[in-house]
Amino acid sequence: MRVTVLTIFPEFFDSPLGVSIVKRARDLGMLEIDIRDLRAYGLGTHRQVDDAPFGGGAGMVMMVEPFHNALGPLAESHRVLMSPSGDRLTQSTLDRWATLDHLTLVCGRYEGIDERVTDHHIDEVVSLADVVLAGGEVAALAIIEGLARLLDGVLGNPESTEHESFRDGLLEEPQYTRPSEFNGWAVPEVLLSGDHARIAAWRHEQRIIRTRNRRPDLLD
Repeated sequence: MRVTVLTIFPEFFDSPLGVSIVKRARDLGMLEIDIRDLRAYGLGTHRQVDDAPFGGGAGMVMMVEPFHNALGPLAESHRVLMSPSGDRLTQSTLDRWATLDHLTLVCGRYEGIDERVTDHHIDEVVSLADVVLAGGEVAALAIIEGLARLLDGVLGNPESTEHESFRDGLLEEPQYTRPSEFNGWAVPEVLLSGDHARIAAWRHEQRIIRTRNRRPDLLD
């Protein structure tokens, strides 16, 4: 899979893309990442990419022309803009994107991007969460890591993604490891029983309880 990232801060990605699951995916040749500096498509001597908004208001707006020049040649890819006004990013969204050959992630900054970019060069708008960040770079990193772990052969155990949160609309059950008791806090007895049927039933029940308590909207 190829992921292109369009940003005015390419250095933002240097360290995160060189560690953990993303590094493994790249080393295996499963994931190719192309970081492009939007300022290379900017206007004039100073490579301008933003200007004051029509109608007045605080802040600056990113201009249409640099994005037009950068995204036009990427029309064959699925072009995604990160924005608080987009649809909320979900695991099912990542599952869908993981089947693509080429995904382009567009990172906005300042007060936003000229709406004509979205109208003519963006295929999908997503929001990482109901929060406002300084730009789309953090969201792009989250998306890249979420995609990397879905690619065949990247995770050591392919079953790792089958029973985690948001599969079947539920959150993941509580997890425990050694020691079986610490500071008077004991691991649930059923997990030490060796009875796989009881363990499976307990885990499913815990997934329902945790989802009901923490994310009842998923049950709805």
